[in-house]
Amino acid sequence: MCDGGRDGLTIDIHTHILPEHIPNFRARFGYGGFVHLDHHAPCRARMMVDDRFFREIESNCWDPQVRIEEFGRHSVDVQVLSTVPVMFSYWAEPAHALELSQFLNDHIAGVCADFPDRFYGLGTVPLQSPELAIRELERCKQIGLKGVQIGTHVNDWNLDAPPLFPFFAACVALDMAVFLHPWDMMGKEKMAKYWLPWLVGMPAESSLAICSLIFGGVLERLPKLRVAVAHGGGSFPSTFGRIQHGFEVRPDLCAVDNPYPPSQYLGRFWIDSLVHDPAVLHQVVRMFGAHRVALGTDYPFPLGELEPGKLIRESGLDAETQRLLLGGAALEWLGLV
Repeated sequence: MCDGGRDGLTIDIHTHILPEHIPNFRARFGYGGFVHLDHHAPCRARMMVDDRFFREIESNCWDPQVRIEEFGRHSVDVQVLSTVPVMFSYWAEPAHALELSQFLNDHIAGVCADFPDRFYGLGTVPLQSPELAIRELERCKQIGLKGVQIGTHVNDWNLDAPPLFPFFAACVALDMAVFLHPWDMMGKEKMAKYWLPWLVGMPAESSLAICSLIFGGVLERLPKLRVAVAHGGGSFPSTFGRIQHGFEVRPDLCAVDNPYPPSQYLGRFWIDSLVHDPAVLHQVVRMFGAHRVALGTDYPFPLGELEPGKLIRESGLDAETQRLLLGGAALEWLGLV
């Protein structure tokens, strides 16, 4: 094992996986919107939403042996697996989203069972029905997953919505980590060109989720909730000064559900290291603390870090800080220390 976290592990908390074959959920449920794979060439497939092309993927998105070979070349020891966010399907009938979640979760649990030293798993749950989501969260715990990945909003609910609070409380009670990942990006109808939903909408979604958890009092009421946010927290770190200032000058608008300032919650949640810029990496380490920034790459997608860990290893940060970023922060978030 390479030199990484407190136990010598380098852990990538932000990687996505799919089963190689996905059932025809459209035929099973009687309506569309679900993803299927078109294996149109060897080791390649098109992700299709009904008849609409979504993304091209390669075998590293479903073959654990290929993944192990690839991430091993970059001195990564362990990947934390989660589904591709388009699979959340919060818009679907709750019972159908539950069945889809169970299929995805069983797949990830199986990969982790086959390669327990190389993968940890996160489940997905039908958050449009918090009751069903809690039931599947409990099952995720039973089948060995370390937590769940959820979206930055659930249909018309932001993450401070009262119906979602029992789910977050259940995550604490079950000692399950939560990974927040943007999806269904705000304003996407106005951003049809230039890949802007991914470049502009995604960072805004992450900030929306963090602010909802802070201003809505979720982090205050659940201090043991272990939340990590993808893509370096999105636009939250760079706009934190504005967020804090807004709380101070307009408490009548910002402090209606939580009287404590946003600054009180820096260091209370994790972010991944996927910021693409060494100066920004230094900024978020100063802001959140090295114990709250964990290696994340968005493997195997091109908008991620193409050489996992390179940004951290070439950042100029001291050796102890690098050890925390490469593995120590992840172990704490996952509840493994």
